[in-house]
Amino acid sequence: MTNRQILQAMSGLMAGMFVAILAGTVVANALPTIIADLGASQSSYTWVVTAELLAMTATVPLWGKLSDLFDKKLLLQLSLGMFVVGSLLAGFSHGVELLIFSRVVQGIGAGGLTALAQVVMAAIIPPRRLGKYAGIFGAVFAVGTVAGPLVGGVLVDTSWLGWRWCFFIGVPFALLAIALLQRTLRLPVVARREAKIDFLGAFLIVAGVCALLVWVTLAGNEFDWASWQTAALTGAGVLLLVAAVFVEARTAEPVIPLNIFRNRTVTLTTVASLLVGVAMFGGTVFLSQYFQVSLGKSPTVAGLMSLPMILGLLVSSTVAGQVISKTGVWKRYLVAGAVIMTVGLGLLATIDADTSFTLLSAYMAVLGVGVGMLMQNLVLAAQNDVPASELGAATSVLSFFRSMGGTIGTSVLGAILANRVASEMTKGLDAAGIPSGDGGGGSSVPDMSTLPEPVRQIVEHAYGVATADLFLIATPCALLALITVVFIKEKPLKTTSGMERLAEEAGDKTVVGS
Repeated sequence: MTNRQILQAMSGLMAGMFVAILAGTVVANALPTIIADLGASQSSYTWVVTAELLAMTATVPLWGKLSDLFDKKLLLQLSLGMFVVGSLLAGFSHGVELLIFSRVVQGIGAGGLTALAQVVMAAIIPPRRLGKYAGIFGAVFAVGTVAGPLVGGVLVDTSWLGWRWCFFIGVPFALLAIALLQRTLRLPVVARREAKIDFLGAFLIVAGVCALLVWVTLAGNEFDWASWQTAALTGAGVLLLVAAVFVEARTAEPVIPLNIFRNRTVTLTTVASLLVGVAMFGGTVFLSQYFQVSLGKSPTVAGLMSLPMILGLLVSSTVAGQVISKTGVWKRYLVAGAVIMTVGLGLLATIDADTSFTLLSAYMAVLGVGVGMLMQNLVLAAQNDVPASELGAATSVLSFFRSMGGTIGTSVLGAILANRVASEMTKGLDAAGIPSGDGGGGSSVPDMSTLPEPVRQIVEHAYGVATADLFLIATPCALLALITVVFIKEKPLKTTSGMERLAEEAGDKTVVGS
């Protein structure tokens, strides 16, 4: 394919990716209003946030496996269709139960978009040229991440629109993506003699993953880490996943082919993706809260303050991708990215309530540069070293473990943050001679505008210290990711696309389709 044909084919993919990112970010500032309007509880707030993430993470491997068996374009359009249905259900919800269900449907669709976009990219673009287009992914990610919370805040504050448009706004983009894919994406369909879906393995994987994700999401908030709920959820999750491994090792078409982990590159990039998820998402998800509580910024300003990190990610992923495509050398950028990410997290571990925005911006930009060089190129390394028939499975496994790492990191570090804030506030209030009950405790975020000046300063300090601790804890995870990346063996980037290699593997039994 020529560059023009690739860019045309990517137009639908990028629109779909934008929809998936927007769905996760546009409701960030709107959720308090949504929950209050529906008369729901704090527990419901948690489930509205996590339902989409759970569904997306659990279904990514299934979408990846389906892409190895069926028409990738049709699957992309199906995932977009599910996203549209989920968005409409959410927008018309008059009860929190329907809203949570609709978020699950949205999450299943977003899981398909997350897995399939990168699979299709690998199918139509040779690994040697793939890095050249990574910057477009970075641009879409940056725009969706920055614009989402801002758009959500504007929609909620506009009386003639309201929070329901936070869900409706993604529908036109999803429909546009479906139309663009139909018009621009042309993939040859490779005939396969067997296309059996391992339903038992799929059920066991989804059930086991969901049990563990529900545990790490709710532990420390809804129940204690050491409790019967923890024992039940972890025990059930482990047993289901052990059963899944047993089934996957004996079925003809496993959802996750266990033999791909015999590939050293796939195993190491998977471990690195998990650690990047823990370090990156687990650390940075609480930055917005730090901006608002510790630095006293508004939600809109807090959204803009993350711009240095997003720009660092965008620039580094674009430049590294261009250089990799030109030279064919890629491992040095993985190692450099892991080093810079570790340094960025270490620098952010020094922040407090008095850190200047200039210094904070520099630290976030360093972190963004490191993540931009590392994250997308881990996928490139894995895709370059697997048979074309396993591209979908390998790509989705990396996405799955990165999302899993992010969920685990967010939950565990969130519990640490709450405990650290509570202890710092109690210490500060006691030192000031103020009864601890006046500070609001560490279990919920206090309304800073209602606090007297002495208490407000104590709360700001507590959140500054606690947020720095999160980055200090995330830094060793980044260091482990660096050690993992060092052991990845560099192999020359292939010059044929996934579809060309698949045709060769299938003995040229291809049928031109869609």
